[in-house]
Amino acid sequence: MRIPLVAASVCVIAGLGLPGTAGAQTAAGAPTAQTASGVPHAAAAPPAVLAENRIYRSGTASPLSCPIPEIREGSAASLKTFHRAMARCADRFWAARFKAAGLAYTSPKVTITTGSSSVCGKITSNGAQYCPAQRTVAIRIMKRDLTDPFKMNIAHSVAHEWGHHVQQLTGMLDEQNRLYWRARGGARSIVSHRLEMQAECFAGVFYSVALDSIDPGITWDQWIGAVREAEESKVHGKPRNLAYWQNRGYTSGSAGSCNTWKASLARVS
Repeated sequence: MRIPLVAASVCVIAGLGLPGTAGAQTAAGAPTAQTASGVPHAAAAPPAVLAENRIYRSGTASPLSCPIPEIREGSAASLKTFHRAMARCADRFWAARFKAAGLAYTSPKVTITTGSSSVCGKITSNGAQYCPAQRTVAIRIMKRDLTDPFKMNIAHSVAHEWGHHVQQLTGMLDEQNRLYWRARGGARSIVSHRLEMQAECFAGVFYSVALDSIDPGITWDQWIGAVREAEESKVHGKPRNLAYWQNRGYTSGSAGSCNTWKASLARVS
């Protein structure tokens, strides 16, 4: 998600279009009747892999210090170094959380390019995506990143996409895919929102211990205020809810606060 930052004493930043998954909704499936939440009637409640996942029992995040460098304006090499430092930090963080939950963890591949091609096809103008089949976080350095390298925008490309990797490793991404293709109309959008808002929450959990290392140059409240002002996305949902879930993860420091699958429709619209 690319978020325009409009806050006191902070410059207006070119938008941060929320990164999404590539190929997460490509399986065929016969539509069935569904509840308003996007969960088919046959499944009355969200499947256990979504609602009772072991990652929710990974506990409160431990303190983490990562060597994340500054970004030099106009330097693609500097941006690549920043992204890779962010990736190493996110990898350390989630490996520890998986271990705490008794889950197996494997690192995703990370590709960074100034072009538009990636292992999962063309990278969208948003600049980042997660490729489930290849288990790859694909990042495209955009011109706006070179001319106006706002660290939280750039860091979020890694933090959010790592949230999708967490969903992939825990089986949630595949289950969401099945629900998506069994749903119809507005119910599909809600299923998509639950996935994306959970990735935002997971990013917030990571930020709860990594924000000082990122040293974004703005306060957390300023960042969350900017998220609320972003443009609404059909795939991701209302900015105020994206802000709610990211802040929920940050303030709790625990993946246990990120169960969007049991949340009310008002919180995932």
